[in-house]
Amino acid sequence: MTEVQARVQKAIDRLVESGQETGIQVAAYRNGRQVVDAWAGVADPATGRPMGGDTLIHAYSAGKGVTATVAHVLVAQGLLDYDMPLARHWPEFAAHGKGHVTLRHALTHSAGVPQLPADITAEQLYDWDAMCATVAGQEPLWEPGTATGYHGWTFGWLIGETVRRATGRTISQVLREEVAGPLGVADSLFLAVPEQELPRVATLVEGNWEASLTALPQDLPFFLAMPNRGVWSTAELANHPAYLRAELPCGGTFSATAVARMYAALIGEVDGVRLLAPEHTARIAAVVTGDVDRIFGRAVAKGLGYFLGLPETGGRRTAFGHNGSGGSIAFADPEHGLAVAVLHTRLTGGQENVAPQAVADEIRAALGIVAR
Repeated sequence: MTEVQARVQKAIDRLVESGQETGIQVAAYRNGRQVVDAWAGVADPATGRPMGGDTLIHAYSAGKGVTATVAHVLVAQGLLDYDMPLARHWPEFAAHGKGHVTLRHALTHSAGVPQLPADITAEQLYDWDAMCATVAGQEPLWEPGTATGYHGWTFGWLIGETVRRATGRTISQVLREEVAGPLGVADSLFLAVPEQELPRVATLVEGNWEASLTALPQDLPFFLAMPNRGVWSTAELANHPAYLRAELPCGGTFSATAVARMYAALIGEVDGVRLLAPEHTARIAAVVTGDVDRIFGRAVAKGLGYFLGLPETGGRRTAFGHNGSGGSIAFADPEHGLAVAVLHTRLTGGQENVAPQAVADEIRAALGIVAR
């Protein structure tokens, strides 16, 4: 066992033994070679099913990085363009002055349509055509392209329907055929979980995440994107089989190895596969906006579909990736040839969400990477 593997295993065993984590999975690649593949705890507290390396974990918005990657691969193939209006392929989306909204706007959360109907139900989220019609029919909350505000749910339909209209394939099909398949992880990298794979999915458990949402003032702009409790990003919602099976590309379900492998292939070659040319990767990881996010109420550095400079990445603006509700994260640090995924089943936020930062720091320390 290598030093980095041993240190990570010890760290996550300690997190589980302390009760801070229920089930956790960690993977890391350095210069295209996997250096960490570790897990601890249980995948299902009710049955005692152990966590394993091939367990699938729903990581909520960490899946946005997967969705963005699909879009970038299609741009590289010439099937999409960042400055292409979505309405070129999706004419209905032009309603209410949205005809000039581009793929770039969608990827940077500046399309102006982060909101959902106040009375929306979880079951409605699962109806792809109906939700695309809902999003297309919305009036933008700001002039598209002039501001940024996190499109928590709608990001998935904006990108996913554009992909479907442009290619004739669902975004899950494109993911499997153009990204996951070539990387050898087609059975472990999902935006919609096939029914036969549901037994591999871990059960999420609530830490303090739902309570922290409850404690927020309900008139915050944040709740435009999650307007009622039925569509909050909770363990209860994500544990429903219907939710996991639905095409919802604002989130994702995968193993840590699968998503870390994807990020590794964005910044280098993994077993002969590189998803994007180096100059293309530099474009997607460059800061497009660092403005105050109208949904979050604070400044957030964003590239094309990824957050930049998150604390778990070592604070580097050159590092890109995405975290999700409850704390799971996956990212790439091109400067050091590093790709990391830390996925956990206990949904936590704030001071209780210690695992992603602690484990990522442990990986960097073992590899001699100094955080900024």
